[in-house]
Amino acid sequence: MAREIVLDTETTGFDPKTGDRLVEMACLEIESYVPTGRSFHVYVDPCRDMPPEAEKVHGLSSAFLRGKPRFEHPDVVEAFLDFVGDAPLVAHNAGFDRNFINWELANCNRETIPERRWIDTLALAKHRFPGMHNSLDALCKRFKVSLSEREKHGALIDAKLLAAVYLELKGGRERRLELTAEVVVSTAHISSRNAYGERPRALSARSSEDERQSHAAFIRDVVKSDELWSRFGL
Repeated sequence: MAREIVLDTETTGFDPKTGDRLVEMACLEIESYVPTGRSFHVYVDPCRDMPPEAEKVHGLSSAFLRGKPRFEHPDVVEAFLDFVGDAPLVAHNAGFDRNFINWELANCNRETIPERRWIDTLALAKHRFPGMHNSLDALCKRFKVSLSEREKHGALIDAKLLAAVYLELKGGRERRLELTAEVVVSTAHISSRNAYGERPRALSARSSEDERQSHAAFIRDVVKSDELWSRFGL
């Protein structure tokens, strides 16, 4: 099954090269477009002040973050890398998250995550909805993904919203129907196998010998394959 990690971050600003830092990171695991329930979430001490405009967005103050582990702490960097493994990373406007994560990884002498491993849902949305607003909020409203749990931007809630949006971008309702159909077929197969035993007396054949020979000739000369019929002893 294909394993992917849906990821979101919160930061002190827009550019790590100007001194901004990552302050929150959340990852959700999905397999074949279905959430597994496994997640990774951490707050990070940026070792700097929190600009008021950034705090208005995510609500994380300098006082709250002070004393949280730094990115280079094993509880952050090692736990993050262990959780992600070699899976692709799904993010909205992925270049933003990639820049901050790779900056932090480089600062603690870890290998950065190459661009080829990132899936950008903003790019997917622009391809599907050219010329439209394709922010995460706009996509949630378009796909009827509830925003009721979110008071402010937060990495964990936004990762959950993004996972729902990514599912829609990759097939949405049709994909859920496919998964449901597989479960129904599988359950029906199990139920029929367990509910019925062998028939006490086999039914007598209702076809004549001439009809069976005619059918065999049709399969041999016209269909030219007995793969299906052979399963039923025909």
